[in-house]
Amino acid sequence: MPAADPVTVGVLSLHTSKETKAILNAVEELGHGTEWLRHENTSIRVADGQVELEPDVDIIANRMLLSNTEQPAEELGLANTFAQVVPMLNEPATVLTAIHKLSTATTLAMADVQTPDVVLALSSDELNAVRDQYGEEAVYKTAIGTHGGGTWKVGPGDPVNAKVGNRYAFLQELIDRDDERHRDVRIYVVDGEIIGAMYRYAPDNDWRTNVALGGSVENATDDLPPAARELATQAADAIGLDYAGVDLVESDEGWYVLEVNPTAGFKGLYEATEISPAPYIAKHAIESAGGSVDDDRVQELSMKLDDSQPTAQPITHTITETEPTVIGYTEEVVLSGTSGSTSVLAKSDTGATRTSIDTGLAAEIGAGPIKSITRVKSGSRKTARSRPVVDVVVGVGGNQHTVTASIEDRDHMDYPVLLGRDILSNYRVDVGRRADRDAEDRPEEEE
Repeated sequence: MPAADPVTVGVLSLHTSKETKAILNAVEELGHGTEWLRHENTSIRVADGQVELEPDVDIIANRMLLSNTEQPAEELGLANTFAQVVPMLNEPATVLTAIHKLSTATTLAMADVQTPDVVLALSSDELNAVRDQYGEEAVYKTAIGTHGGGTWKVGPGDPVNAKVGNRYAFLQELIDRDDERHRDVRIYVVDGEIIGAMYRYAPDNDWRTNVALGGSVENATDDLPPAARELATQAADAIGLDYAGVDLVESDEGWYVLEVNPTAGFKGLYEATEISPAPYIAKHAIESAGGSVDDDRVQELSMKLDDSQPTAQPITHTITETEPTVIGYTEEVVLSGTSGSTSVLAKSDTGATRTSIDTGLAAEIGAGPIKSITRVKSGSRKTARSRPVVDVVVGVGGNQHTVTASIEDRDHMDYPVLLGRDILSNYRVDVGRRADRDAEDRPEEEE
């Protein structure tokens, strides 16, 4: 039976995702009201000493995706503003700690939760000076990142930079078990309870386990060791998150917490376990606002990941879409790797799937190491050529994109960088606009 004391749960999510939809649908299925706080329908005003938030909700579940936002402080500030008015799950202060990997590591260490050794230095010289303390291979990461972007393995001779693009970076001890396929475990914790867990295995030619990068998953819920279970709940509690995906890795010395993710995705977990965290998040929000739920119904709903369009989704005709940023046939871009950044001219090619950079340029900025080999067809060639691919950060018009770019010898071409659809899909290309002054004198290059 629906609860006699219905509450209204708002989900704060400026992006569209299956996780947000699933939480909203679960709240409604549990007999309570929903609102989706988005650009189209959300406002806050202060008048005559009174604060009013629209839409009117009893509690907010924070699903702000900040890790891949160019200016996370802006959106975190919005969440913090709303949290002054309405109770919020995953409060902004806890999310700030969680999205910054060094802040996470220090908080966990101070709570006696085991994490890999890390060092962040504001000086590149100081960061390189401690490189040898991290063995033959170390992990090099941006302090804020997502889906495995901004994460590299570096050897003892690879220089590292204090910043990659506009984000600070750090060295981390590589935790692994000898002669075993690299894996970690993602454990989803809601209100101090473990909802489900999955092992994540790295794809071929990569060492990162992220599902977004092609990693495979396996159910770990039932055979999760007690030490891992305890560590996951301790980590979520230490950070202060109401719900989180806690990533652990095992070494011969035990378990370590890698990250505590406040907006962990549901897709991989559901694929591995057939358990959706959405109804448990909905239950926690409803009960925190004073409502009640049927626990059997929560478990029943968790057996399906319902990401259908929720009734709370704002009407589409009220949406004001902004025009995509326009870039030219040639653009000045900033490339960033593990050892530095440089500004170069790039050509836009909407026919290319993947961004490509010159071999010498890749070496100059420390793009890499090589993560795999891809087969690429170009121009009128009927056969594909093999090219190594690496992660690189590309700055275009004030925005930054972490992409997996192919490397090739472009010395004979006019431009050292070719922008593919992995970047251009975010822009509108004006082929008549060129960043280089002598563009009219240059012949069209063959690709």
